[in-house]
Amino acid sequence: MRFIGAGSRPGRPQVARDLVFTVPNMLTVLRFMGVPLFIWLVLAGKEFGFAVVVLAVMAGTDWVDGYVARRFDQASNLGRIMDPVADRLALIAVAVTLVIAGVVNWLYLAALVVPDAVLLVLTLSYFGSHPDLPVSLIGKIRTGLLLLGTPLLVLSRLDSAFSDALYVAAWIVLGLGLAGHWIAAYNYFWAILRKGRMRSHHDGGTG
Repeated sequence: MRFIGAGSRPGRPQVARDLVFTVPNMLTVLRFMGVPLFIWLVLAGKEFGFAVVVLAVMAGTDWVDGYVARRFDQASNLGRIMDPVADRLALIAVAVTLVIAGVVNWLYLAALVVPDAVLLVLTLSYFGSHPDLPVSLIGKIRTGLLLLGTPLLVLSRLDSAFSDALYVAAWIVLGLGLAGHWIAAYNYFWAILRKGRMRSHHDGGTG
């Protein structure tokens, strides 16, 4: 197992390998470490401005780690699993924090959690672990919209002349993100079913 990988060539196909300590993986860990800081800023300090900065850094690392993985040939099997899981856990943790702080209604949290809970149960029933499915385009767009809408919503809590406009813009973006979340979940649901049934059929045919 290699630990550091870099230096891809233009046009060279990208292959996920057994890398661990790569820059993208470290950025993913850093992104998730921003969650407790965000929670403290919102719940303990009511520092919504600084909380937005933390969200912006988290969103920035989400883009940077993907770019570094592609540009410097640091795609890894670990990162392929860890990146979307970290994104999802961070979004849910931030949503729980905003519910506690009274920024959003619990229905927003339910809209995030219910599809993931269904997929988790389906995944565990078929695979017992991660299904190792590629991240879909709609899934990437969904994550981007939620990462953009959340700081806009937090910014709307600041006492400024733009608060109302930011609130409306935030919910437009978040509404699109939630729609994408459910569409992506629907697609993953059927992808997991297909892969799980193929695996069961193969195991049954070779048993």
